[in-house]
Amino acid sequence: MAELTERQKYDLKRKIEELKQCKGKHTELISLYVPPSKQISDVSNYLKNEQSQSQNIKSKTTRKNVLSAIESILSRLKYFKQPPENGVVFFVGHKSIGSDQTEMVAHVIEPPLPITTYLYRCDSLFYVEPLEIMLKEREIYGLLLIDRRECTIGLLRGNRTELLKYMTSQVPGKHGRGGQSQRRFERLTEIAAHEWFVKCGEKASEIFLGEENLKGILVGGPGPTKQYFVDENYLHYEIQDKIIDLFDTGYTDEFGLKELVTTASGTMDELKIAKEKKVMKRFLKEVTKSEGSLAIYGEEQIRKALEMGVIDTLLLSEQLRRYRLKLKCSTCDYTKEITINEDELETFNPPNCSKCDKSTLMEIVEKVDLIDELSDKADKTGGKVIIISIDSEEGDSLFSAFNGIAGIARYPVEL
Repeated sequence: MAELTERQKYDLKRKIEELKQCKGKHTELISLYVPPSKQISDVSNYLKNEQSQSQNIKSKTTRKNVLSAIESILSRLKYFKQPPENGVVFFVGHKSIGSDQTEMVAHVIEPPLPITTYLYRCDSLFYVEPLEIMLKEREIYGLLLIDRRECTIGLLRGNRTELLKYMTSQVPGKHGRGGQSQRRFERLTEIAAHEWFVKCGEKASEIFLGEENLKGILVGGPGPTKQYFVDENYLHYEIQDKIIDLFDTGYTDEFGLKELVTTASGTMDELKIAKEKKVMKRFLKEVTKSEGSLAIYGEEQIRKALEMGVIDTLLLSEQLRRYRLKLKCSTCDYTKEITINEDELETFNPPNCSKCDKSTLMEIVEKVDLIDELSDKADKTGGKVIIISIDSEEGDSLFSAFNGIAGIARYPVEL
């Protein structure tokens, strides 16, 4: 299966978030997945049959809403001679908006990957699982931290680190006695250590064998224990063969997982998170320069730089939840653009027009996701767009210290 671009992933993720917020009072939300191989005429006939069956719904309101949703999909199908290359998905129905009121919603999506199964579902929620599967990360690495005291097993999914299992041992520490007592104690310690390594190897093998897309395994820990563990083949042979390298870490707990990923990122350029860290370190280095800095940050500064066409790399945090609104006065056609947070959108009241009659309210004529809007501007001037996760220290700083919007210029510029 093809790999989605970061922009495709972001757009699909945001659409799924929007669809999940829709809730019907009853089974009034229709999800229809049409694969590219399906004939449009067959889909229309199927829906007409569903339309006939829906006449038997007892609730008058539910019957009316379901029938109108089916009619809406049928009218939209007329625009298709055949399904698009990857198929098409319809999400149509009446969502609840409170106070016993509903509102008709209709989303038509051409997915970034092919739909494989024809599916019709009428429920109180939209069925988005097939789209969520498309978002499933396919760059997966196993993470294993081991010493005689602790073992931590995790996964690196793209740029996200997950803790799956943490275990502690009962292996005794160093013993200060001499003579036969010391030798006997050392023997018992080695037996306990062996049993501990067997336990860790079995658990790690069980977890990693269950990951079908596992590209490789990174092993870490302090001292020589990790090397001994690998050399003595405590892992299942299929897992043993996937070990990429061993890395020194100061910790073997959850904190050690991030340390392992950071250490590995320094030498493994193919890691997705390594690419993010590399570009963020480049940006932060530019920030510290007193002269000739290429760093630009802040929405207004970035907008100016994009208009001038000087942005080489645009850095956007995936945590951005903002919209760019275009407002227009119906009297004098004066327009202005503003940016607002997603949580402000529902209660947002457009301001009065400041150009003509201040008693005239402006209207929202366009609403665009901020990441999409800025990305499109960068694309037009040949700038590269990188959507940064907050799962690394550098990604977190982009969101918290730079409000999630920054860039690296092609050359120093005064804004």
